[in-house]
Amino acid sequence: MPPAVAPTAPAADEFPVFRSGRIGVLLLNLGTPEATDYWSMRRYLKEFLSDRRVIEIPRLIWWPVLNLIVLTKRPGPKGRDYESIWNRERNESPLKTITRSQSEKLAEIIAGGAPEQAARITVDWAMRYGLPDVRSRLQFLQDQGCDRILLVPLYPQYAAATSATACDKAFEALMTMRWQPTIRVAPPYSDEPVYIDALATSLRQALASLDFEPEKILASFHGVPKSYILKGDPYRSQCLRTHALLCEAMGLAPDRLLLTFQSRFGTEEWLTPYTDETVKGLAQSGVKRLAIITPGFSADCLETLEEIGVENRDIFLQNGGERFAAIPCLNDTPEGMAVIAHVVRRELRGWIDI
Repeated sequence: MPPAVAPTAPAADEFPVFRSGRIGVLLLNLGTPEATDYWSMRRYLKEFLSDRRVIEIPRLIWWPVLNLIVLTKRPGPKGRDYESIWNRERNESPLKTITRSQSEKLAEIIAGGAPEQAARITVDWAMRYGLPDVRSRLQFLQDQGCDRILLVPLYPQYAAATSATACDKAFEALMTMRWQPTIRVAPPYSDEPVYIDALATSLRQALASLDFEPEKILASFHGVPKSYILKGDPYRSQCLRTHALLCEAMGLAPDRLLLTFQSRFGTEEWLTPYTDETVKGLAQSGVKRLAIITPGFSADCLETLEEIGVENRDIFLQNGGERFAAIPCLNDTPEGMAVIAHVVRRELRGWIDI
């Protein structure tokens, strides 16, 4: 019987070197086209409007509408809308500019608060649609040695079409990873005191800077189809909660600080009252001075800068209004960053205290 042969141990350099022990924080926002030309807009709109979380119409009905009508007609006009707000210095949309800045400032806040612990944390950002994409940034964080990652959807109020689809994209990426990092997801913060305080401070500062006093103020949230709420989406109730707390913080009655919903699309009934119809009605009823705040957006984007700042301004002025102000989002201001930093610090507890 031949002697047993001991197995040959693999050489050490045959195995990959794994980095671990770090913590990643990934800010997630909605998305943006890479340019304003027809084909860039078409690619962005196709990804966005193909998402089953966004459009729940059966595919047999929606697919011909999307590909034969929407993606033929909308890229041109939407590209012109984006062109009107485009950050030409960086050649990108404001949403990308602001989200990047939020990520950079969050890293600075973390580093300044607890340098030793912060040395273990990497902060990054990604877009649900467009670039930088979620998959590549998760991989980047893992390559940096992050075996624990906190996902932070930058939506104060939860909706399946925003928070859930951002997480869906992250989970799709995780499905392809042999070594999955441990994941946490930060919850919405629609009634967090730090968020309400930030909104109230921002609104007071904006109103103080105006050379007129608004007769009415609208708190305009992004709309969703009514059917989504009837199916169990908590978005409307969270918007109402934010509005009620903001009215309380500002000492304003709900008929002075009104709640509305914007950005409806298609023929289905969406959440009401509609922002554009409310703006028109107020102007026609004799309101001459109006301001609009958009508490559901963490960063200024097409829906705030163009839809509110241009379209609704025109509606108001063309129907008898005289003075109009679109109030900026929290963005990367000290108030806005205080909200993001608070959420991140709270959700990292147990992993690391900063």
